[in-house]
Amino acid sequence: MESIITVRGNVKHTITLDPTVWIFDDRKIDLTTYFNAPQIEKDEDEEYKKSMGKHWSREIMEGAIFPPTLKTEKKFDRQKMVTGTFGILLNPFLKNAVPNEDAKTITFKSADNHEETFPLSDAENFIFKFSQDGKPLKEDGPVHLLFKDGSNIENPLKEIRSITIE
Repeated sequence: MESIITVRGNVKHTITLDPTVWIFDDRKIDLTTYFNAPQIEKDEDEEYKKSMGKHWSREIMEGAIFPPTLKTEKKFDRQKMVTGTFGILLNPFLKNAVPNEDAKTITFKSADNHEETFPLSDAENFIFKFSQDGKPLKEDGPVHLLFKDGSNIENPLKEIRSITIE
């Protein structure tokens, strides 16, 4: 099974996605709780600016501290990683591909050449499920396309092999 997904078409940068490494990505979503819990929208750029502002203020007041203390290091819940069901939002990857101004649609192509096309404006509502019970999606993967509202959780688009922006 090929696990690399290409994003190409009417974009400035053709990119490849490798779902096998997303288990270590801080942006991953726990799908066992995602659709049941209320969602709080966060602007990642705004969060970054706030954290950098706090860091800058602290350095001015206290001076730089090197190396970072053990309290600030990221720890992974190993048990959750090997038993969890995870997804990741697609929109940050599409932003990296930089769709051109005249791009209007996004098309997902599966292994059997089935295609599903959506307006590009809907891209912020897509989640790629890449793990089920701690295992990569080998049979019908590498990813499943889910909607943020959970409306297609029972029947997602499976075996996605490429994404084309037009």
